[in-house]
Amino acid sequence: MRKETKKLTTAQFAKLHEVNKRTLHYYDQIGLFCPYTKSDHGYRYYDVSQSLDFEYIRMLKELNMSIEEIAAFRQNPTPADFLNIVDEKEQEIDKQIQKLSNIRTIIQNKKEQILFCETLQGQTIRIEECEEKQLLVYPLDVTQDDFSQMFAHLKEIWGIAQIRMGIGSYIALDSVYEMDFERYDGIFTVALNPKTDLDCFVKPKGKYLCGYQKGEWDDLPNLYQQMLDYAKSHHLELTGYAYEVGMNDFVISKEVDYITKIMIQIVENK
Repeated sequence: MRKETKKLTTAQFAKLHEVNKRTLHYYDQIGLFCPYTKSDHGYRYYDVSQSLDFEYIRMLKELNMSIEEIAAFRQNPTPADFLNIVDEKEQEIDKQIQKLSNIRTIIQNKKEQILFCETLQGQTIRIEECEEKQLLVYPLDVTQDDFSQMFAHLKEIWGIAQIRMGIGSYIALDSVYEMDFERYDGIFTVALNPKTDLDCFVKPKGKYLCGYQKGEWDDLPNLYQQMLDYAKSHHLELTGYAYEVGMNDFVISKEVDYITKIMIQIVENK
């Protein structure tokens, strides 16, 4: 036996579900969701028991189903149709979760960089302990003029999320010793997904000689020379590549405020 209904006006039902009355009128007009009763004077009354059905409709809409798709399902709902919708939407939800997870990683990484940059006082050289990082790499001459072509190609092979992680460049240590910065070995970005099948290599864990410079890129050779002098005076043996990455792009208005970080691995005695 059905319990006595609790009648709600359109305004009351709209307030209960925090929607506009026009939404309820439209749903009624197209037959998607109709009031439980209508009086002879045209007043609409919803039953509070309709609330769950209404929220299911809103849920499907939030899952990017069109009003037409929802209406088609509601006209003749079957368990099989619902399960098909659920399977499809679960995959879409998983993709959205991964996308938001990537965005969270990107903004956390950028936040840490910006906070660190705020502590820097001019040019700095120091030794840091760095964690292992998996880098997506691409052998490319970063001095080439057609940046738009490079960007389009990287977006195709890496995806836009990886580009948002930031792009750095790397150069062989031999070139650094020779002060030859005409051609870099390639560019890199920190891999968001460590299980990627894309071309990558591991930037090893360990101690790195790190240099920070505030200013334009043309001033970097001077920082490199100071880092080599520092390594020599402290009897440090360097190895591998020199990694360059911008630290505070997007949050500065003048190029002279741009901070570049250089990292070169130190050979540790075992």
